[in-house]
Amino acid sequence: MPSKKKPPARTAAPDPEFDLIRRLADILNETGLSEIELDRRGVKVRVARGTTHSAVVAQPVLTHQTPAPQSATAALAKAADADHPGTIKSPMVGTVYRSSAPGVAPFVDVGAEVKEGQVLLIIEAMKTMNQIPAPRAGRVTHVFVDSGHPVEYGEPLVVIE
Repeated sequence: MPSKKKPPARTAAPDPEFDLIRRLADILNETGLSEIELDRRGVKVRVARGTTHSAVVAQPVLTHQTPAPQSATAALAKAADADHPGTIKSPMVGTVYRSSAPGVAPFVDVGAEVKEGQVLLIIEAMKTMNQIPAPRAGRVTHVFVDSGHPVEYGEPLVVIE
């Protein structure tokens, strides 16, 4: 009976960075997140899930549509707000919650005056609730996100003027 070949024994010491990346990839798979970014002791690690895209070809449908200038204006206004210098962007990937519990009033709404450090919303990431504070005092002029929806790193959340 032929003997099975044994894999070569590992003689090198385990690499802590490789172990960290492997643990982050495991967390990514377990939680269904699309990416994880970690900055620890000056070492930045980003692990992202590759996505596959499938093309859907739709048959053209001939209909008469009147242009909706208001929707185009609204889209331009939203894009302008996202580039506003007072835009607070998501510091992490997760699920956003605008209030402390379902059915409770949101932390902030458009028009609200906020103080520096006041909680604007919560982002749940890896089963941890992370409060997102106002970096400065001002008035909320736009809220980009809805409760229970996912957010990506760097996605605009709120504009404070």
